[in-house]
Amino acid sequence: MIEITQLAKKFAVENPKKLSEQEQKDPRLKGKYFHSVRDVSLKCEKGQVLGLLGPNGAGKTTTLRMLSTALKPDSGDIKIDGRSVVSTPLIARKSIGFLSGATGLYGRLTGRENITYFGQLHGMSKKVISNKIDELASLLELETFLDRKCDNYSTGMKQKTAIARAVIHDPDLVVLDEPTTGLDIMAAQTVLDFIQRLKSKGIPVIFSTHHLQEVAELCDRVCVISHGQTGFDGTLNEFKALAPASLNQSFLSVIAGSNN
Repeated sequence: MIEITQLAKKFAVENPKKLSEQEQKDPRLKGKYFHSVRDVSLKCEKGQVLGLLGPNGAGKTTTLRMLSTALKPDSGDIKIDGRSVVSTPLIARKSIGFLSGATGLYGRLTGRENITYFGQLHGMSKKVISNKIDELASLLELETFLDRKCDNYSTGMKQKTAIARAVIHDPDLVVLDEPTTGLDIMAAQTVLDFIQRLKSKGIPVIFSTHHLQEVAELCDRVCVISHGQTGFDGTLNEFKALAPASLNQSFLSVIAGSNN
């Protein structure tokens, strides 16, 4: 089980006067600090997929970066199976597979070499890495380009390779930041099918998205963040019940309530 409790993170602003008018009106700006995440709580059980929703700039990516241990929260806690990610980040990283908004692949290396390198960082043997790459190549349809340099990859190729790299070590939790952004329909469906497979294996997945059809297809739980705070955290059915007409209306009702 993954449980995030009252997470908060602020960043220093060098010169608040240089911010745009919209940024200056953001309630999270207080003096020389921007409170990107103010109070976020959510939970996700084994075998569940949680969709993280929110407007651009709501604090979703900052939340996921804290969950991945890339950022340390100012307050609050993150626990995976009762173990604190905040107090034991090095240990926690072994159990987390994280895909950020930028793939960060090494362009001069092939896809296979990129994935192999990360497997080695996790202490995996060459044989285990090779077998795992073969498995992931089949699931994510990487075979036709796996041994080409990543400089020549399309957006879809890069994203699927980055996902393979993120899960090479069989993590206990997978965190994906907008994994289908910029992908064509076929590539996006391959990624969604892979998430479904992780779910069927009992691996919890938390992913941010702007595509509510992905939420309807995959998610067991939904968390909506607005202005750095949790506006909703519950089951997909509870989210649907907020506005039976559509998920769009459910989302908008949460955002409207958060702004009041």
